[in-house]
Amino acid sequence: MIDFRHKTFLALCAIGNYTKTAEHLHITQPAVTQHIQFLEEKYKCKLLIYENKRLNLTPEGKELRDLLTRIAADANRFERHVTSRGSHREDIYFGATLSIGEYLMPQVIAEVLRTNPRLNIHMEVGNSQVLLEKLHQGELDFALIEGIIGKAQYHSLVFSRERFIPVCAPSSTYVGRKVEFDEILESTLVLREKGSGTREIFENILRQYNYSLDSFQNIIEIGNMAAIKKLVASNIGITFLYEIAAQQELVAGELHQIDVVGFDATREFNFVFLKDSAFSDKYVGYYEMMKEASNRDSV
Repeated sequence: MIDFRHKTFLALCAIGNYTKTAEHLHITQPAVTQHIQFLEEKYKCKLLIYENKRLNLTPEGKELRDLLTRIAADANRFERHVTSRGSHREDIYFGATLSIGEYLMPQVIAEVLRTNPRLNIHMEVGNSQVLLEKLHQGELDFALIEGIIGKAQYHSLVFSRERFIPVCAPSSTYVGRKVEFDEILESTLVLREKGSGTREIFENILRQYNYSLDSFQNIIEIGNMAAIKKLVASNIGITFLYEIAAQQELVAGELHQIDVVGFDATREFNFVFLKDSAFSDKYVGYYEMMKEASNRDSV
């Protein structure tokens, strides 16, 4: 387990300021400084340096931060496991981004529990940034993420590949014809909040077309996918989302896919956990179990 000086170091890495770190930990600023100096003397290297008035980690500091993050997360996971050992049930704590959590995982979880009824499944639905932070804190074992993953910090396995499509209301002028990409810029864009995987993916697609969110006439930000789909169905604007998230509305005729010339986007849903975790084999086992359940459900 890590000691209080290592915890101070991790807090300073996250906060990036000695004074605010001291306030967060309810200790004095000199105490924070002493903890860092102790570690630098112990490891015989600089861990943090000031560059352009910003506190930055040295390469050794980054290595220590990543190591301590894994240890702390694994310790939390071990504590949860030991605490629940007497229940004769196995607890799984994981996160899923909105599109995955609402439109893919319910069927997968149902299938998993049919063959593994002794599992206690705890799924948290949130945006990518929040879930990855909870991975680092050890509050989640793994996460299913849409969007871009830093391969240096995380081990990721492709869970599925999903189509990413533009949709509009059945009464939209875009229905029944091919549409150039620059035409849709005249529309109001309804999209998720900052930090969501769906939004991140769409912003990357826009950059490929040399556009940005500012290129659209108007923007509405909403953190709820159901609300976004209702607004689009009412012809308030258009949105881009995963086909799996709009499948029911597309079949019912409540939404319509826009036929944008040359647009064909497919993105990965990734199963993610901290790189080099002591529980990597366990997490890979969960991945294989959920992947198999997903394949059975799609048959």
